[in-house]
Amino acid sequence: MCWFRRGLCALPVALVIWSSATLLLSYATAVVFGHADLIIPYISDTGTEVPERCVFGFMLSISAFLGLGTMYVRYKQVQALISASESVLQLMNYAGLLLGIFSSVGMCVVANFQKTDIISVHLLGAGLTFGPGTLYILVQNAMSFRMQPRFHGKDILWARMAVASWSLISIITLFISSVLMYDALPGVDVAKKLHWQPGERGLVAHHVSAASEWSLAFSFISFFLTYIRDFQKMNLHVQPVLHSNHLYHHYPHYEGRECVQHGEHSPLLAGTF
Repeated sequence: MCWFRRGLCALPVALVIWSSATLLLSYATAVVFGHADLIIPYISDTGTEVPERCVFGFMLSISAFLGLGTMYVRYKQVQALISASESVLQLMNYAGLLLGIFSSVGMCVVANFQKTDIISVHLLGAGLTFGPGTLYILVQNAMSFRMQPRFHGKDILWARMAVASWSLISIITLFISSVLMYDALPGVDVAKKLHWQPGERGLVAHHVSAASEWSLAFSFISFFLTYIRDFQKMNLHVQPVLHSNHLYHHYPHYEGRECVQHGEHSPLLAGTF
């Protein structure tokens, strides 16, 4: 069996590939149409104008749902591995799921509210994506530290710690450079500024800020690569549970009249399987 068909590892693989394609395709489209600068624009700049706006919103929404599904499966996996007495791990697992939900909601907000729409809502979505997203990675690192070497080796722990350090450096650099950029351009609506000229005041801070945003986004994407080996060890099974042998068990007055009125005589409606 091919490695990507083992267990549920196709889920984080699909998330990584789709999310990377979302960012790169919207960037390429925006540059080709001249809607964004070629050299390091903000990620949101590559999804502001049509047609890249449509591509960005559609694909990022799917990435949000893929991310939510991946983080929920991770939550269920950890829940199955730890015992009831490990209260600290259980608390961190719940916190990780909650942070993952916030980050996924933030991605949906960013996908549907661009910079040219309601800028405050767009910035709120970006904050929800990057803030809880970074905390999610840190929580997962803490869990990995406590769970090794029982459930995985130190190589996975070191990989996650490297990505966590990458994310922390990126988000700190993003915050500092953004503050410097806004200070360098008083009175300018920097949030809606799409094009920068060589030598323009605040250009260096803008490039550092935008590069940090791209770096932070790809650190998030890279983190889910560390789930592949863990997800190869689990499968998903759906088992239906029938609580009654009749669809209308709780509604006897409905059963006979409605089926006869509409001439329905299928085995399912008759209550037999």
